[in-house]
Amino acid sequence: MTERKPRKDAARNKAAVFEAADELFARCESPEAVTMADIAAAAGVGKATLFRAFGDREGLIGALVEARLEPVREAVETGPPPLGPGTAPLLRVPALLDAILCFKYDNRHLAVALEGAGGNSPYRAGHYGGWHRTLRTLLEQIPGLGESDFTAHALLAATRADLVEHLAGALDTPRERLRAQLAAFTARVLGAGHPECAGEADGGSA
Repeated sequence: MTERKPRKDAARNKAAVFEAADELFARCESPEAVTMADIAAAAGVGKATLFRAFGDREGLIGALVEARLEPVREAVETGPPPLGPGTAPLLRVPALLDAILCFKYDNRHLAVALEGAGGNSPYRAGHYGGWHRTLRTLLEQIPGLGESDFTAHALLAATRADLVEHLAGALDTPRERLRAQLAAFTARVLGAGHPECAGEADGGSA
């Protein structure tokens, strides 16, 4: 019985920290401007509590993004087609990229903060390696496609948070327009192994 209160307090603090960080990153002009002290103050917790729970600023951002990503991850691991397992790679690859794009579009303030943390390299972001491995495995199952490792990197580059932020923010590109553009681009890449896919993309990209 005595252990329940600390657990409840920890869960309550974590929720408050996530809410505060989410709001601060959404309001700021530059993710780098948001500090651990800012988040602690907005959440009503001590800065030491933040460091104990998350290690550092990058760890906090990563934990928040992972929490927001959980529904997408569950859909990929156990969900129905076209995103879930058992789907043909030519259908699952575009669905996976679309899911990543939609997540970054809807949470781009967090995605930009995460991919800009730790040396300004999106390739060091916690989720990147997992998405790359999943894509590479699917691409390896497509005959005639070629180098799956590089192709996975190239496809994921089209969903980089800074690119999504530039297209959505600076250029005011609507979400559905970006989804259609990514789908057409992916179809062309996959069409390297299946020319009929490239033909369909050419006809549907106008």
